[in-house]
Amino acid sequence: MPTFVYEARDATGQLRKDTIEAANLRAATQRLQEQRMTVIQIKAKAAGAGADGIAGLLSRMKKVDEQALTVFSRQFATMINAGLAMVRCLDILSEQTEDKKLRETLIQVRRDVEGGSTLSNSLAKHPTVFSMLYISMVKAGEMGGVLDEVLERLAGFMEKDFALKKKVKSALTYPVVILLMASGIVFFLVTYILPTFVALFEGMSLALPLPTQILIAVTKGARNPAVMIPLLILLCVGGFLVGQYIKTPAGRKQYDMMKLNIPVFGLLNRKVAISRFCRTLGTLLSSGVPIMQALEIVGRASGNEIIAMTVTKVRESIREGESIASPLGASGMFPPMVTQMVAVGEETGNLDAMLSKIADFYDTEVEYMLASLTSMLEPIMIVGMGGIVGFIVISVFLPLYQLIGNIGG
Repeated sequence: MPTFVYEARDATGQLRKDTIEAANLRAATQRLQEQRMTVIQIKAKAAGAGADGIAGLLSRMKKVDEQALTVFSRQFATMINAGLAMVRCLDILSEQTEDKKLRETLIQVRRDVEGGSTLSNSLAKHPTVFSMLYISMVKAGEMGGVLDEVLERLAGFMEKDFALKKKVKSALTYPVVILLMASGIVFFLVTYILPTFVALFEGMSLALPLPTQILIAVTKGARNPAVMIPLLILLCVGGFLVGQYIKTPAGRKQYDMMKLNIPVFGLLNRKVAISRFCRTLGTLLSSGVPIMQALEIVGRASGNEIIAMTVTKVRESIREGESIASPLGASGMFPPMVTQMVAVGEETGNLDAMLSKIADFYDTEVEYMLASLTSMLEPIMIVGMGGIVGFIVISVFLPLYQLIGNIGG
């Protein structure tokens, strides 16, 4: 969005010089006037060049740390509950946060709120920092006069969501590190150590065994640019084409379906998706967001096309006066336990609490499954690495045994 530099006097007559983002010059001027400012001069900000331009681009690309945003939400809720003025809260929080982008964003939000804008509208100007879920919940809290309670729920939701992501990443870090180390060791052996043995074997007048022949072929191929360069180009082009296909609606749908059905990890992805769906919807409903709007937000925030399609069917079902549980069960994505608990929640009018219980249950399931996967992957990777090293050792020593046998004969 374009940025405009302006000079204006606020309601107290004080001269202010700052920047504002808007779709065009007219929209920027209108926004300033809505903040009760008298515009003296306004113009489009010149595009940055050199280091400033690069720094600005990197700043826009950088994401706010989730943990920093969670801490901000919790502290903001505490300050609002203690009776501090909103502008004062934002001023304090912008000074103490360590995340640079969040600090800059909070300063702009404080200025907008100070100028008469609502908090939700001020947050909506920064979609890369505050999600639609965040903005909608804040708006519901403002309308219901329970902003501190909503911020507490939002902080709790973000803490649990962040903890779930952290557990998944932590569980996958160890296997990935081991795999990279093993790949590096094998690459080092094939490109630097084994060529010495290959030259030795080729000088022997022996009929080399099949494992040794395979090892020689792999070693020569890894050191031959005529083989490696086309292979790398092919992999890069293939990866690019697959990435472009995934961006299409059909490709995205197939990719998300594969993530949910892939052996072992598909079940983990499914449980994580169910947990996030239930926790997000439950948090929105408990914060007073209308159910149709809540479902729209959940569909957009799901990050999975299959879940988004299911949410669309749920919205259609509600629009026609039917229940939520029926389309959830028909999708095949949600187990019977989930649909039955949702149905009970609808009947008792306690759907938000029931969804939170489902999310807590699946968070525990994910934790147990991650522990099982980690303990299972470790021996599998050790056996795999041992097999590769064993193949290399056998391929090296078989010709030597033949040579020793010939000398002894």
